[in-house]
Amino acid sequence: MIVVCGEALIDLVMSGDGTRRPAPGGGPFNTARALARLDVPTAFLGHFSTDEFGRLLADQLAADGASLALATFGPEPTTMAVANVGKDGLAEYEFSIQGTAAPNLTPEMLPAELPPKVDALHLGTLGLVLEPMASSLAELVGREHGKRLIMLDPNIRPVLATDPGYRPRMAWLISQSTIVKGSAEDLAWLYPDVDYEAAAERILQAGVRLVMVTLGENGGYGATRQIRARVPAPKVEVVDTIGAGDAFGAAALAWLHDRNSLSPDITLSETDVESLLHYSCLAASLTCTRSGAEPPRRSEMESALMQRRGTT
Repeated sequence: MIVVCGEALIDLVMSGDGTRRPAPGGGPFNTARALARLDVPTAFLGHFSTDEFGRLLADQLAADGASLALATFGPEPTTMAVANVGKDGLAEYEFSIQGTAAPNLTPEMLPAELPPKVDALHLGTLGLVLEPMASSLAELVGREHGKRLIMLDPNIRPVLATDPGYRPRMAWLISQSTIVKGSAEDLAWLYPDVDYEAAAERILQAGVRLVMVTLGENGGYGATRQIRARVPAPKVEVVDTIGAGDAFGAAALAWLHDRNSLSPDITLSETDVESLLHYSCLAASLTCTRSGAEPPRRSEMESALMQRRGTT
């Protein structure tokens, strides 16, 4: 089982008629949905509101097949994000955070110990910056480091990454992680003096075993201590990019799960890295063909893979 840790929130997405529609979102929430849709045993560890939107978020996860056994619920209103989607399909966000549910994941809400069947933890996005959630999840990572695979997705939101303690915390979390997956923009923010390939090298030097970099329409890049690989992205008609990076990361974990490779001492061949990147790029591309964070199901991935094999 994979435990996805962090926030669930409501994205207010602009509709074609100029109005905003509420859509379930949040990087970890999207990742948990994507994993469950790929038939990977998944549990979500986060704090929900008991309001209407909180119930909507919890019900969506359950409907997709994710467990809520590690989640908690409280009276705080649901955290909100306004997603402004440009003509290129890229989304920028504004957040309503103060006094809301997602940040209020306290250390007391963490399970005393994780079930033995948990092979991996995933965390990222606002779960790394909003308190007390960020400190709670850092405590969990420190406790579980070396016992289970840990995947970190910084998914940096510069408008919120203003706490002086954020960069040191991120550096420490990177050093505790097995896999780091980020966009080229994430790595540029973390390492502004170098390009994403050199940034990946720095992350590997911190002890990480696999670095994956999403490059949008240019595909994905992967690096281990011995391997450097790059794959193109499938060509699709982009509606928007909401949730694409989350689908990419979830697909990578699903690929590893399917091969019984969710281990903190993971070792991959060059063929493995390329195959993993192709699978992840396909999941991200399919997500881009629809509005909002709607990751593909396993059946859609299998169908798309068959089509690709038939055209090569």
